[in-house]
Amino acid sequence: MEKKWRNWLKNGWRAVALAPILLLSGCASNTFWIFDPKGIMAKTNLFYLIVDVLIMGAIVGLTALLVIWFMWRYQKGKNRGKYDPHWSHSNTIEVFVWGIPIIAVGFLSYFAVKGTFEINPYNPTVITRHMRPGGDPVEVDVIATDWQWLFVYPQYHMAVANELVLPIHTPVFFRLTSSAVTTTFFIPQLVGMIDVMPGMRTKNALMSDHIGEYQGIASDYAGAGTSWMTFKTKMVSTGDFSQWVQQVQKAPGSMSYASFNRFAQPYVDVHHHVLYFSSVEPGLFDHVMAEVMRGKTWPLPPMMTENMVGYMQKQAAEHRD
Repeated sequence: MEKKWRNWLKNGWRAVALAPILLLSGCASNTFWIFDPKGIMAKTNLFYLIVDVLIMGAIVGLTALLVIWFMWRYQKGKNRGKYDPHWSHSNTIEVFVWGIPIIAVGFLSYFAVKGTFEINPYNPTVITRHMRPGGDPVEVDVIATDWQWLFVYPQYHMAVANELVLPIHTPVFFRLTSSAVTTTFFIPQLVGMIDVMPGMRTKNALMSDHIGEYQGIASDYAGAGTSWMTFKTKMVSTGDFSQWVQQVQKAPGSMSYASFNRFAQPYVDVHHHVLYFSSVEPGLFDHVMAEVMRGKTWPLPPMMTENMVGYMQKQAAEHRD
């Protein structure tokens, strides 16, 4: 029953609310990532968005209709409404004024509580209830720098910069922190946004049944290189994921804390370089977070803000472009 209700809401919303947008946008439907979810978390998030909009839209729509009706019925000089000088109370009006808001708040409260547990990034039941007994989720430690993403796969003792590859039909659990300023981790078609903060750890999770490539972004402005702080998220079959892991594990690069100190230096990644590291220092995520908590910083060169074009040329001269 609930599944039919969800499908009805989705189809109704898309037909009524998105039709004008699609007509205006022509063939550029891929711009509206949030309305084309490919992950369980994103689909559930869209469902609750639809519920909120429909309930609130019903209230606003009914109110607007009543206002129009009152204006028409009680228009001065038309004598459509009956005047009763002794009128003081109406049960019908009381039902509308109090009943409809109570019902709306009840519906919203139910879905708010249910949705809070289903898409809670620290323990999303919409994902955990799909976990098979003995099934191994993929764990990824995410470290944001100025202005790159480092994805550490602790189970496989490897790391990848600026690219996220994950298997379908598999729960993925993230731990996230930042070495610099607060930013936001967001893959619109797979999972909602969550803050990534220096010296702190946040969590998120996703799961998808759709093979494909999806855009990940830093959705908060965090300095000069934010516009290029993007990454591709590739959802692949479990077999292809295993082959990809073997490929990364053969890469010559390694990521120790000393290597991370160099990696974390402010860098505008205009060309979206993808780097593989076949080995990672154990506990790198916790080490970085602890160092930032103790005051460790990677200062921004003054030249980057004073003359960004010059700084980009300097990066190129140092072969860091």
